[in-house]
Amino acid sequence: MDAIVIGAGIAGVSLAYELSADREVVLLEAESSPATHTTGRSAATWIGSYGPPIVRRFAAESLPLLLDPPFETDGPVATPMSCLWIGINGRDDDVRRLAQDTGSTLVDGAEAERLCPVLRPGAVAVAAWDETAKDLDVMGLHQGYLRAFRARGGTLVTSARVVEAARDGADWVVTTTAGDVFRAPLVVNAAGAWGDIVGAVFGAERLRLEPRRRTIFQSPTRADLTGVPFTAGIDDGFYFKAEGDTVLCSPQDATLQEPGSPRPDELEIARAMEAVNEVTTLGLRSVRTSWAGLRTFAPDGNPVVRWDEKAEGYFWFVGQAGYGIQMAPALARHGAELIRAA
Repeated sequence: MDAIVIGAGIAGVSLAYELSADREVVLLEAESSPATHTTGRSAATWIGSYGPPIVRRFAAESLPLLLDPPFETDGPVATPMSCLWIGINGRDDDVRRLAQDTGSTLVDGAEAERLCPVLRPGAVAVAAWDETAKDLDVMGLHQGYLRAFRARGGTLVTSARVVEAARDGADWVVTTTAGDVFRAPLVVNAAGAWGDIVGAVFGAERLRLEPRRRTIFQSPTRADLTGVPFTAGIDDGFYFKAEGDTVLCSPQDATLQEPGSPRPDELEIARAMEAVNEVTTLGLRSVRTSWAGLRTFAPDGNPVVRWDEKAEGYFWFVGQAGYGIQMAPALARHGAELIRAA
């Protein structure tokens, strides 16, 4: 092969697709099916006003490709959805800065209540309105990338956890738990929370990646959810959005966690329900279902898209920090450009 990409979440499949335009690429996934962990547990949104500047840049560059993917999908990947950032807990100035930095519309409390009918009167003094936000079909995007990758001749191998790697001349020789051996001059680490663990097998530098748990839950409500936008506290205390006859909500927790399948944090769920009920009339009382995923951060909070400083022919594509879906198309093209430039 020309390239081995490790990890078949949205990061791995998007970069593998880009590289497969002119290379023979094999995509190795440790689990029995791709998108088992973070990608399959995403809240599925594109919000241009969300995240640090570099994330907003790649998200903006990705939007045209999400609206009109360069490959066939089963339906629209991105559909209209508005976002309201609300000022609570004395964070009104942060809302004002967000509106100024991102071009969102600054609104007062009365307008915020009109835009989000479930807000309690007087609970919010200022908010930022982002009507460019989109609801994403995460698995539709992932499957579209995967089908297009295969159509270009790419190979996906599941249940293929990397256990050994050695440099042989200009190539890496990689062995999986199944005993399969792959050879290629280029290895891409897109293993997410397992990035440092995989990197150690190759003798690569340690990035000190931080997998952090994010809990999500659905609660029933008797409130009318008509017109309720994606609504988030500027203090990262919670977000919620209408989903059918329920409210999809997250406490936006970010607790350090070992790589694996995290369990939702019941205490964080209770805290988020209380916080949401303080500022809305949703009256959340019970949980219909809950789950958790891992968001993996590099120390500086920015994605790591570069060559390793120790291991030859080894490229990092990790640390998307929970923004990986909304910036996947542009970030993958950027990574492929860096690889080809070398």
